[in-house]
Amino acid sequence: MTPVEKALWFVEAHFAEDVSLDDVASASGVSRFHLVRAFGAATGRSVMRYVRSRRLSEAARALVNGAPDILSVALDWGYGSHEAFTRAFRDEFGITPETLRANGLATLNLTEPTRMNENQFPKLPEPKLIDGKSLLVAGLSERYNDTSIANVPAQWQRFAPFLGNIAGEVQGATYGVCYNGDDEGNVDYLTGVEVKDFSDLPRELAHLRIAAQRYALFAIADHISSIRMVWRTIWGKWLPESGRELADAPFFERYGASFNPQTGAGGFEIWLPLKE
Repeated sequence: MTPVEKALWFVEAHFAEDVSLDDVASASGVSRFHLVRAFGAATGRSVMRYVRSRRLSEAARALVNGAPDILSVALDWGYGSHEAFTRAFRDEFGITPETLRANGLATLNLTEPTRMNENQFPKLPEPKLIDGKSLLVAGLSERYNDTSIANVPAQWQRFAPFLGNIAGEVQGATYGVCYNGDDEGNVDYLTGVEVKDFSDLPRELAHLRIAAQRYALFAIADHISSIRMVWRTIWGKWLPESGRELADAPFFERYGASFNPQTGAGGFEIWLPLKE
């Protein structure tokens, strides 16, 4: 079983209890940092958001299947008050528990148990293990969650006019850097270029210093549309099977001179930071 499959099994067996991210990571055999990214890549949502969604979906079923009152359901599913349960329920489904009891489940988008399939992982080229130099990267930075991450291509479009017009720009490659992630799967993503220093940058550009680091470098020849599946395979299969441990450091995509941003062809690289 992959770490994500172990996490899903653990959640399904325990989501009615007071489950923490540490509990799920321990059951999965990987660090919190690894699990958050692997789970998000595989399922499209964070670990704890999935736990909450499963819990509230089963609570919704209980409400329409004859539960005596809303408070008892709230307490059964880990909420300390009617108000806290109603607030979480509305955030999840857009309606109150009272409305659900009146209208039934027909219009509700419940979260069902997620099942993973090992066959979803394509074969990756064996990565090179290299010592990457320190990098200064400048560009546009946005914060994403598991639902808004689909807007990354639009961020690249907004960044395109800056290319070739940034003071101290080092020509030859662009970078998509993931950093400052949290346990909910939120992450900052910087579309940028390497620069010689951070002086004279336009005010609207963010900057990030990436320390020298040991990396697994994956050279991917496929079309850019494969990138989400590549990341999913790295998190869900390559990393746990490699026996290596992820470093708590930025990880990034590198697009060299052969990459064509108009067609998405030409290949790209994934740089995954590793502990020594």
